[in-house]
Amino acid sequence: MSPAILFYMKNIFLCLIILLFFSSCISTKQMTYFQGEPISETEIQKLNNEPYRLQINDILYIDIKANNPEIVSMFKTSGGNESSSNKGEGLYFSGYSIDRHGNIRMPYLGDVNVLGYSEKEVREKIEVELGKFFKNPELIFVTVKLAGIKLIVTGEVGSPGTINLAQNQVSIIDAISNAGEITPFGNREEVTVIRKSIDGVKKYNLDYTKISIFTSENFYLQPNDIVYVSPLKQKSWGTGATGFQSFTTVVTILSFLVSSVLLVKNL
Repeated sequence: MSPAILFYMKNIFLCLIILLFFSSCISTKQMTYFQGEPISETEIQKLNNEPYRLQINDILYIDIKANNPEIVSMFKTSGGNESSSNKGEGLYFSGYSIDRHGNIRMPYLGDVNVLGYSEKEVREKIEVELGKFFKNPELIFVTVKLAGIKLIVTGEVGSPGTINLAQNQVSIIDAISNAGEITPFGNREEVTVIRKSIDGVKKYNLDYTKISIFTSENFYLQPNDIVYVSPLKQKSWGTGATGFQSFTTVVTILSFLVSSVLLVKNL
């Protein structure tokens, strides 16, 4: 092999290695959350003003109280007014699960349809049904709450899986924080929320690197949402997340190329 060809090949290899090194590193900008400055709003924005509508397989916590506990005890399931777990697992057995017909089954009241109702509407409906059994229904106090908000967080997060948070509202930050944060190879600019509702399946994209995420109408999640963090292209390349990892990869490739050139030259 002539010196000119060898010199030409070395220059090509060098350019390719430099290009690979600079394109494979994950920049600080790609790793930083909530970039930018908050924009002052001239009007007060209402985030998720619409109440959540109950779906099949949701679990409700229902508590009924009165001056005489014995009067209302017959309308409760055993342990139905207890929450034995911070994450809501206890209410899986003692709460009221919405079946495939959209009903919950309560002692003496039988099947009560709650599909598509809000928590407030369910409470009012139960109060009306209980009023048929009591002379003074206004003395009955009913509490209806979701038994935690269940979500699935998957993709490039530290601990993908199902989480159940005993909160009235769960934001995208709550969900990702409880899933072990986004990994170095996670694309923070493309966090997808997949939501199944009565209207069908919908997808929403959130940019976790922008401060504007706090004003997004999908900042607060709904029960049974799926949060997916897609991978960066650097993961498929296998070059590493940091400059040192990329440098190590480049050195390995360079060593291989040099060895190949020397082998061809000696043939």
